[in-house]
Amino acid sequence: MVIVNSTMEDIDKLFELYGAAASYMREMGAPSPWKGFERPVVAGEIEEGRQWKVIENGEIVAVFLTTYNDPHIWQEKDEDPAVYLHRIATHPGHRGKGYVQGIVDWGKEHARANGKKFLRLDTGAGNERLINYYKRCGFNFLGDVYTNSPALPAHYRGGTFALLEIVL
Repeated sequence: MVIVNSTMEDIDKLFELYGAAASYMREMGAPSPWKGFERPVVAGEIEEGRQWKVIENGEIVAVFLTTYNDPHIWQEKDEDPAVYLHRIATHPGHRGKGYVQGIVDWGKEHARANGKKFLRLDTGAGNERLINYYKRCGFNFLGDVYTNSPALPAHYRGGTFALLEIVL
């Protein structure tokens, strides 16, 4: 498993994996906070070096995004030095192979290397299956938060999110 930055050539694959992940959440009966993504926003994230891909045997098997602040969701906790993981999506044919745990392990090292004290993520509130999965990956559940900030991308507006973190 190798984790490297995504490139503009990967953008269609990113959207394919996001769509597959949203469909999977719906199939599982879980609420999905993903309401569609704006292509220019994702392109900007790629250009900023915040979109990542997990490569196994030459194939993109998972993707995710990093950021160093998330004030509209994490509110006052955003003042803490943290790396935030967003939009983890695993290829449907590769679920259950430990890629999310690999992303979490990479995220912890990435956070430490950047002088951060927390690794954080959020997911749709009420998605107990996914929340419990993240807990098994080492995250602690902190509670839920509602946000409707117009400063957020459209896919996050008007949602309630479960907050999870690992103290490094």
